[in-house]
Amino acid sequence: MSLVLTDLRVTYPDGDRVLTAVDEVTLQVDAGQLVAVVGPSGSGKSSLLAVAATLLRPDSGRVVIGGVDTGGLSAAGRARLRLAEVGIVFQQPNLLASLTAVEQILAAHHMRGRSVRQQRRAAAELLAAVGLDGKQHRRPHQLSGGERQRVNIARALSGRPSVLLVDEPTAALDHDRGRQIVELLAEITRQHQVATVMVTHDTEHLEHADEVVEMRDGRLSALSSHR
Repeated sequence: MSLVLTDLRVTYPDGDRVLTAVDEVTLQVDAGQLVAVVGPSGSGKSSLLAVAATLLRPDSGRVVIGGVDTGGLSAAGRARLRLAEVGIVFQQPNLLASLTAVEQILAAHHMRGRSVRQQRRAAAELLAAVGLDGKQHRRPHQLSGGERQRVNIARALSGRPSVLLVDEPTAALDHDRGRQIVELLAEITRQHQVATVMVTHDTEHLEHADEVVEMRDGRLSALSSHR
């Protein structure tokens, strides 16, 4: 068991009212499991992902990552836990234009205080694992949108996380490239035995998820399970 969210509640001030973005949500994602979260804009999906990443503290409820209850951690403690246990795949890859694909991975290792020289081979192997063998020395402008997203995924996996959080990975991709990315995420989830939560508006490729849940008005409900 890698990610457990229990009775989460998140509110925001909205003028004279209080908006409930996440309303008593409970979700468990095991190692090697891919859970897709679907729902309309404004339903609370992004807030849920931010709480799971420990980037946003809930009003109430628990977030447990790799057996660690994050509620009692300081801001610095949560940051250390994120570096060690959480990989985040943002909707936009946000790659550094001047760095090659392998250098993007090495920069992430440098942030974790690891020796860049010792990690170069591992970075190249990780890029090969996401389908970029032979393209590790290309810069972002030399890669397609799907290839840039693959670098994004490899970078998120570089810290060997137990939890992978993915925000709209197919938003900027066409149908075929979107399908390939979701298939890759499913494969990576099982090979690396990470607990993966994928927030997506794209309902075309959900057969690759082990479980599909819907978020609506801050509440979560199960749609299907493929296990």
